[in-house]
Amino acid sequence: MNSTSILAELDLYIKRHELGVRQFAEKLGLNAGTISHILNGTRKLTIDQLDRITEILGFSKGYFYTNYIHEYLVESTPNWRRIRPFLFKCAELEKLDCIREIVSFLLDNLMYSPLLFEAAEELFHAGKHEAAEILYLNVAESERKQHSERLALCQYRLFTIRIGKDQIQNFKTACQFEPYVERLDEIQQLDALKDLCNIYRSLRQWDRMEILAREMERKAKIHYFAVPRSERKIQELQKKLSRPLFVYIAYPNLLYAAAFEGRGDYEQSLQFTYEYADLSWVKETDERTLHWLKLFKDWSQANIYTNKLLSGDLDVLEDYVLYVKDRPDEILTALSNIVYTADRYHIDVDHIIRQFEAQIESYEHPQTNDFYKGQVIPSGFSEFLHKLALYYLRKGDYTNGFKYMRNGMDYYVNINKLLLANMAMLNQYNSVLEPSFLEALPER
Repeated sequence: MNSTSILAELDLYIKRHELGVRQFAEKLGLNAGTISHILNGTRKLTIDQLDRITEILGFSKGYFYTNYIHEYLVESTPNWRRIRPFLFKCAELEKLDCIREIVSFLLDNLMYSPLLFEAAEELFHAGKHEAAEILYLNVAESERKQHSERLALCQYRLFTIRIGKDQIQNFKTACQFEPYVERLDEIQQLDALKDLCNIYRSLRQWDRMEILAREMERKAKIHYFAVPRSERKIQELQKKLSRPLFVYIAYPNLLYAAAFEGRGDYEQSLQFTYEYADLSWVKETDERTLHWLKLFKDWSQANIYTNKLLSGDLDVLEDYVLYVKDRPDEILTALSNIVYTADRYHIDVDHIIRQFEAQIESYEHPQTNDFYKGQVIPSGFSEFLHKLALYYLRKGDYTNGFKYMRNGMDYYVNINKLLLANMAMLNQYNSVLEPSFLEALPER
């Protein structure tokens, strides 16, 4: 906080520049009477007026915000009509300490908790996640009803905000949020379960992912099949979800397929892939539904190729490559599968890798706000680099092998991949490098 008060700074400026109240008011674009009342302390400054004054005085925007809290906002009965715009200004300027200070003061009175929650929701949907996080955290800590829906929604928002590239932290965040899922609105639970499944999928926590996927499928089927509803009612439900309702029934089969593929059971994975390939039971025909039906059709086709290829059916290789060329979202998964197959069945796929060099480089720094892509792609890319390193090392191409091994290890460190995965990866490298690596070393 600045040592002099806002009014003292105003008074000093007026005297230094030999201004009258009317002249100063004209500079600010405000009414002279308003300025007179502010200087006399009979009218409180609004945050917009403070920003104008700050600019005229030559200070950076937000310079007096801490002063403003203590001189105008902290009072026996805080005025929400002044506090709310102040919070949004602080969020805009990333004055997070000011937000923490005023929120801590407000929550001495729990009547402000619902108002802060509403403000948090606005900030969250406006992309001001750091500011929203402070509000959600404080509202959650002040919530007395431990089974309240508002507490659960705060925890869901905190989970969404805190998920990042650090996989160990992601695991902790998922575990902290999971107990709150059942306290959410029954429709919101579907998206929460989907998001948790994607986190556990990125961590290769197949058992936990399957449990949550089954719960998502069960709940979605109740809404879609078990309760008679008009098409209008279904559409109303779908407006509350990030995906059409049928997705929460079809997507679990994709997750089950991913789990069996991750365990090396490609035949079982293929059977679940056929399950979500046939979505003839979907009744809706709106544009959004048709879009997702097409996505599932594409995913099923790609994964049919995948499971056949991983099972050793090398005849599908060229068709697979042609299929993914025009589907950017499928390229990383396809390359990972192709390289793994090549290493497993001792075939050369250098010509395929060269075709996708530009795409491989782009995965190192993915730019996306998509929750799924933000988790599954970084994890998938680290695994791809690991497979690529093993492929080249087993071929005896140590230049490329060590290049991708180093890149893969760096990438694993950057996303703080779980230690267990790191140890498994190092063991695989050791099995490749002994003794072939020693034989390839040049003589000193």
